[in-house]
Amino acid sequence: MLHTRFTELLGIEYPIVCGAMQWLSTAELVAAVSEAGGLGILSSLSLDNAGALRAEIRRTRNLTDKPFAVNVTMLPTLRPVDYATYFAAAIEEGVRVIETAGRSPEPYLPQLKRAGVTVMHKCARQRDVLKVAGLGVDVVSIVGYEAGGNPGMEDVSSLVRIPLAASAVDMPVLAAGGIADGRGLVSALALGAAGVVMGTRFMASRECPMHQRIKQRLVDAAETDTELLLRSINNPERVLITGWSEMVRGMETSGATLEELRLYISGLKGKQALADGEVEAGAIVCGEAIGLVRDIPSVAEIISRTMAEARVVGEDLKKQGLWD
Repeated sequence: MLHTRFTELLGIEYPIVCGAMQWLSTAELVAAVSEAGGLGILSSLSLDNAGALRAEIRRTRNLTDKPFAVNVTMLPTLRPVDYATYFAAAIEEGVRVIETAGRSPEPYLPQLKRAGVTVMHKCARQRDVLKVAGLGVDVVSIVGYEAGGNPGMEDVSSLVRIPLAASAVDMPVLAAGGIADGRGLVSALALGAAGVVMGTRFMASRECPMHQRIKQRLVDAAETDTELLLRSINNPERVLITGWSEMVRGMETSGATLEELRLYISGLKGKQALADGEVEAGAIVCGEAIGLVRDIPSVAEIISRTMAEARVVGEDLKKQGLWD
């Protein structure tokens, strides 16, 4: 075991979180991460409504009795979302860790705190870290420019984000973006984090509900094979470079409006691509950490390997006289 403020707060073995990935963070993947000693997070917005979230929480509980979380991301969407019903469903189903992202969780914090929920909030800017710390959240995740998904509009790397956040707040800080192995874990801890969030690494796992062709594409990809799209609508997203991404980038360069883009950037297109293995058909959201992904093991292997690598790094530093 590796004890940090984060593991002690949640009662988990290892300071490793599988980031909530739309369409992919379902019961099977989430339970596998939690069973292996980390923290899995269900992606609530992958589900059509609060009733479907309730069913997915119950499915997860049937697969593990260890802690897991529910993510509620409040970013702009092409469909209206009643976030309050998702929070209520998670609370009523007994979920005790909820991650928020996108907009401030302030309107929902009284409801969450009354229920005894540990609240994690994902931030992409230092000023957001400071703001939510003042609101009373329990854990903050800071996302670097390298991350898959939505790393925000400021192009600042994890190497700078992590120590800034850790120095600014008196709570566990999780590091997200560019981390896929034990070296990244040790680096994040050295920079002041109490744990790491890995998404891309868990995409290429046996339990991830994604087509094998796309998993193999990630394994074959280089660290330079991602790009940020949708800056033009202030909602940047890091994705795998494909024919689809090049088309969308071209549309943005040509000044396409949201109305013109919406047909192509619908999350349903990405969902279908992930299920069918059609790499060129929709968004394949992933981070620069694809350059570190070279196989498709089980979730348990990923976590055990990460911890073993971290121990080796620590021992090597000691041998070099750099770490007592």
